[in-house]
Amino acid sequence: MFHLDGLAGDTIFSKGHGYTYDDFILLPGHIDFDVNETELETKLTRQITLKNPLTSSPMDTVTESKMAITMALLGGIGFIHYNNTLEEQAEQVRQVKRFKNGFIAEPIVLSPQHRIKDIDEIKRTLGYSGIPITEDGSLGSKLIGIVTSRDIDFVQDREKLLSEVMTTDLVVANEGVSLEEANKLLRSSKKGKLPIVDKNFRLVSLISRTDLLKNRDFPFASKDNDKRLLVGAAVSTREADRDRLDALVKEGLNVVVIDSSQGDSVYQTEMIAHVKYHYPELQVIAGNIVTASQAKHLIDAGADALRIGMGAGSICTTQKVMAVGRPQATAVYQCAKYAKDFNVPVIADGGIANIGHIMKALALGSSCVMMGGMLAGTEEAPGEYFYKDGVRLKKYRGMGSTEAMNDGGAKRYFADRERIKVAQGVSGSVVDKGSLLSYIPYLIQGIRQGLQDIGTRTIPTVHKSLYSEELRFELRTHAAQAEGDVHHLYSYEMEMV
Repeated sequence: MFHLDGLAGDTIFSKGHGYTYDDFILLPGHIDFDVNETELETKLTRQITLKNPLTSSPMDTVTESKMAITMALLGGIGFIHYNNTLEEQAEQVRQVKRFKNGFIAEPIVLSPQHRIKDIDEIKRTLGYSGIPITEDGSLGSKLIGIVTSRDIDFVQDREKLLSEVMTTDLVVANEGVSLEEANKLLRSSKKGKLPIVDKNFRLVSLISRTDLLKNRDFPFASKDNDKRLLVGAAVSTREADRDRLDALVKEGLNVVVIDSSQGDSVYQTEMIAHVKYHYPELQVIAGNIVTASQAKHLIDAGADALRIGMGAGSICTTQKVMAVGRPQATAVYQCAKYAKDFNVPVIADGGIANIGHIMKALALGSSCVMMGGMLAGTEEAPGEYFYKDGVRLKKYRGMGSTEAMNDGGAKRYFADRERIKVAQGVSGSVVDKGSLLSYIPYLIQGIRQGLQDIGTRTIPTVHKSLYSEELRFELRTHAAQAEGDVHHLYSYEMEMV
């Protein structure tokens, strides 16, 4: 007699044991469609839909404007951290909302009094050397020249002023030019950079031939009704962050994360009420939480989505230090199961180390995943690369680390006023992962293939099969986990996770 292999999700996750992603495996389903027929559209919140389920964490070594712009272009969304001043965070949001595909809204600008060595430093840290020169060295000042590598490559004296080497015979475009028109100008002029100026010849933005080729086509970009990129940002529950919220909304913020390590608090429910009263159209993601009772409190308060995870991140030590939290797979399943009855999506935050973990988070009921370590080390993450033992690295730190808490991250842990701070995270470094422009499509293709393997075309279909018990799971022993990973090789290389 035929019977279903494996176990239903409820059978596994309702027995009182805590499981994480590596403790179980998804059993395959029947494939009757091509992998290209899969669709990754999903809900971020009650009102916001994304073309893929990938979001970046509001950590100061993960998400600023460059990360948020690229995540949105690729169909996800980024959440800008608040380990900065109100003005700095608002400026980061403004840069995302002002972004036009192919246009560099905030180019690096120098003055005629800067020296060639200053461009050398920009090239060393950022990798390019085509710099517009304005009267006072700022964006919005009158454009008077441009310096490219051909102007300085063979100049021996690196102390020479840029006024002595800059090109003043400029090809520019007027503000309001379309990307197509700008591209034609670049081709006809055979230049690498095209400054965009206003009617007073003040620099407004810049177009790079390299960026045009790189950013030519993003059909799945996450955009609002005004065709501007979607962007999220984090705030704390502190009274002062109500002013921060006002500034972010003025810049066009689409969704706010109320960022707490333990989100089931009167402080968070009061902040949700404040947001909903003053900005009823702004979507609110509440958390972090790990239990159904916590989910109930935040949904009752008006949350539009829930952020799930406590102590599961690679740089988080909450579970070890505080003895509080929950294994991530169980947390996601239980919270998603409760939230689905209220049409509130959940975001699996923490513990995502590879494509398989993304698939498992989605299979347990989450609509999106939030990534920190997976995106740290990419070109778009904040910070500069450095080398250690011949390996190219970037800094990555938990917002509960002593270093981050001293810089302002303690607000997330209700510890910013405490004289003695107990760290709930560490600081470290991660290997260079290259650009999101290659990395995210790789992750997306892996998720598509995972959906095909379990016989489902869409993320909502995954959830439907989870709760109908058609989707089956199996627990894994340590030996089974070892068998499912690379083994019995003398050596090997894994290029992507």
